[in-house]
Amino acid sequence: MTDRPMRPVRRPSSAFDALEGGLDPAVALRIAHDSARALVHRVRSSDDPDLVERMVAFTDEHGLDTLAELWSRAGARTLPGALWRLSLLRALIRQDPAGTALLFQRGSEVLSTADVVVAGAESPTGPDEIRVLADAVLRGVYDGDVAVAFDRAAAFCRTAAAGAADLADDADAAADDARAAELTARAARLTSSGRDFTACAALERAGSLD
Repeated sequence: MTDRPMRPVRRPSSAFDALEGGLDPAVALRIAHDSARALVHRVRSSDDPDLVERMVAFTDEHGLDTLAELWSRAGARTLPGALWRLSLLRALIRQDPAGTALLFQRGSEVLSTADVVVAGAESPTGPDEIRVLADAVLRGVYDGDVAVAFDRAAAFCRTAAAGAADLADDADAAADDARAAELTARAARLTSSGRDFTACAALERAGSLD
């Protein structure tokens, strides 16, 4: 598989407005929801064992283009919104595997919850292990249990958030205010993403994630 990061969006939001007649926002959202469910169902129900690998590789090579643009407009606690954020999370991990691995490893050292185990990364967690984890979580949407995949993503986010917060404390103690602020902001974003993935997992198990 190529090591080039996925390009989740390759066109600006205005690209849709340039289409003849434009897209009604309600229609765009409906397409986003329908396409997300159809894609997950098609891959999961396929008899082709290589389809998941091709799907993951395709997103690396070409991004999700228009489909991703549609998904990015969906709410965080919807299937298309969750798929978009999961793909984006994986792209960010692959763009900086060393930095992400540092956050996750530090989080695994300071957390007393089961999140590290749920996320499923090998320990110690270095750049290679964090890339493997990112790929495994994305594949889980297509060849495993969708809710479990979101649970793993949530656990990863909480672990990395704890690591970012702890490193922010170190930076603060060293009077590195810029680094502390950057890590604190990252911890907040990861925490928010973790809450959204957890909510999506619960909705999927209840049969109400659309």
